[in-house]
Amino acid sequence: MATDQTSPAQRVSDLRQKYVSGAVATPPIVAARASGARVEDADGTTFIDFAGGLGCLNFGHGAPEVVAAIHQQADLYLHQCFMVAMYEPYVEVCRRLAELSPCRGADQKSLLLNSGAEANENAVKVARAFTGRPGVIVFDRGFHGRTNLTMAMTTKVHPYKHGFGPLAGAVYRAPAPYPYRGITTEDAIAGLHAIFKEDVDPSDVACMVLEPVQGEGGFIPMPEDFVRQLVEICQQHGILYVDDEVQSGMGRTGPVWAIEHYDGVEPDILVSGKSLGGGLPLAAITARAEIMDAPEKGGLGGTFGGNPLSCAAALPVLDIVSSPEFRERTELLADKLRSALNDIAARHDFVGEVRGLGPMLAMELDTRERAYNTTQAARERGLILLSCGYDGNVVRILVPHVIEDDDLERGLQIVDEALGVA
Repeated sequence: MATDQTSPAQRVSDLRQKYVSGAVATPPIVAARASGARVEDADGTTFIDFAGGLGCLNFGHGAPEVVAAIHQQADLYLHQCFMVAMYEPYVEVCRRLAELSPCRGADQKSLLLNSGAEANENAVKVARAFTGRPGVIVFDRGFHGRTNLTMAMTTKVHPYKHGFGPLAGAVYRAPAPYPYRGITTEDAIAGLHAIFKEDVDPSDVACMVLEPVQGEGGFIPMPEDFVRQLVEICQQHGILYVDDEVQSGMGRTGPVWAIEHYDGVEPDILVSGKSLGGGLPLAAITARAEIMDAPEKGGLGGTFGGNPLSCAAALPVLDIVSSPEFRERTELLADKLRSALNDIAARHDFVGEVRGLGPMLAMELDTRERAYNTTQAARERGLILLSCGYDGNVVRILVPHVIEDDDLERGLQIVDEALGVA
């Protein structure tokens, strides 16, 4: 009698092809379990994880404190909707975000949401309500989400915007520095002033939205002088500065927030997400009370925003990321990663630059094809690795900070090997 020889991973992959939209890009990995910085597929193959669920697992897969908090909350209630009945985990997350906020002013408040895109969209809504202005300025190579408004704010047609228009209006795009490509702070500031002359008067701009380290755009840290000048321009014209830390926040660059690398710089609104929920969907916007209270009552919300399980998971996350031990670990990890990546780059002349802040690091290669081939070759050797960048030619590192030293060393060795065959 014939038997089905299809492996568990192949069975899931076949079902995915039949039932899941082909517009969702998926690598040929079927996760079955994960722990720390390792993922095991349905066929029992183990991968070292340098992707961290696309930056959502800075504290590792299945962090014990997070899992315990989820179990405890699951026995109490799974859902309420904060607009139906308030609950302590939601309030506690907002309290902790206020304590850790880098934003300007006292009496910080937050709104909890499901995703970074939803948070960025609500940051714009709040800025518009507070200022009474419609305009939004974003920057080249920025990525802010996939909703209609955040697609308009995102600088990449394929695959994020093509065929999905018309998109939201009153969004204006300014240059951002890209030192490796010769775009300086002076160039970017000049481009911003040109927008004020050609496209929109600053008195009609509600906010400027900027990632301190551009994520999908290629892990490009914004120069300190650029951020400082941008904040000065915002304050001069009554424009709110929105700090998008969906990918760069929650300890990804070392401190809790990437903006802390820029001494004395205080955003008006902070957008957080990804690792905030420790693996569950959670995002937030945080700002001083007068900004957060500007929309009319009922103007902000959402059915699942700040779900109790996600909030329960976030509380130990916020404790971990604000601890001295975590900061010490991230600084050590950053030193090891940068040193190793610099050594790797020296062996491959097509690696143009190693860049980033703290352990949020990347290598810019000469072509998109080489970056793609590198991620494929890495996966074949047991490493999950991602590319990014405006041209798709950047290999990025989003390793969970709890990775064991042996796995880190082996993962970096695989990166080197994969570049060698790419």
